[in-house]
Amino acid sequence: MDFLQAIILGIVQGLTEFIPISSTAHLVFASRLTNLYEGDPKKITTTIGILQLGTLLAVLVYFAADIVGITNAFLRDHWNLLTKKRRMRFSGTHGVRPIWLSEDAWLGWLIIIGSIPIGVVGLLYKDAIEGAATKNLWTIGIMMIAVAVLLTIAELVGSRRKEITEFGLLDSIIVGFAQVLALIPGASRSGSTIMGGLFAGQKREAAARFSFLLSIPAIAASGLLQLKEAWTLLPPESVFPLIVGTIVSGVVGYLSIWFLMAFLRKNSTAIFIIYRIVVGGVILILIWQGIINPQI
Repeated sequence: MDFLQAIILGIVQGLTEFIPISSTAHLVFASRLTNLYEGDPKKITTTIGILQLGTLLAVLVYFAADIVGITNAFLRDHWNLLTKKRRMRFSGTHGVRPIWLSEDAWLGWLIIIGSIPIGVVGLLYKDAIEGAATKNLWTIGIMMIAVAVLLTIAELVGSRRKEITEFGLLDSIIVGFAQVLALIPGASRSGSTIMGGLFAGQKREAAARFSFLLSIPAIAASGLLQLKEAWTLLPPESVFPLIVGTIVSGVVGYLSIWFLMAFLRKNSTAIFIIYRIVVGGVILILIWQGIINPQI
């Protein structure tokens, strides 16, 4: 891996990790165009996982105040429960938030609960996720269109009335299971979770905010796992380019978060739906015509 490859992949990772157009789909194409590691699927998966650490840093910086508030409230409320023997009574968010938990502490629980599905499925199918099957362009093209269709339905049927302070357990479960779709290439983690949020009746901006906060455990676990494997899989000369690529992905990722949060305050996800359908359709047509090989 050289510096040019690293910068290109860093830009692609930063742009597509949070905008609902599938980072995996774009990174697979970018790795092909740059001939990254001659198409070795495990090395490509490891590289993508490490580049995600840059976008993780972007989330941590952008939502620093939220993260500090959630962490402080979570520790404080549970400490108070242990030391003051408070009774657990259910109230607050549609009757499902314990009354002794503040809104920030409850949000912390929703993030934990919502992270369980992808954690369990990711560990069970780790080998398949890292293999060549998850880089297949047939799968990517189909999922680009499938999630676009689901996102369209979510936009049409979702009530879009809930703020993040009104989220309950069902919101966390729905979005958490929607996030599992991100393990399928072409689905998009942000696209799947925002879609799940819209189906749960969340406002677009609230769904995006929860999506980004929910990404922290998933991206951290994936990135740190791949970082461990990188020591044995990747050649030593890839270290400095990979550091540069990770920094680039962080800077671009921060700008992408800012853009999407501002965009969804006033707009629907229609532009991303159209983009997904067009790109997915082009991929499938190119494969069908034999212009590109669906396998790495």
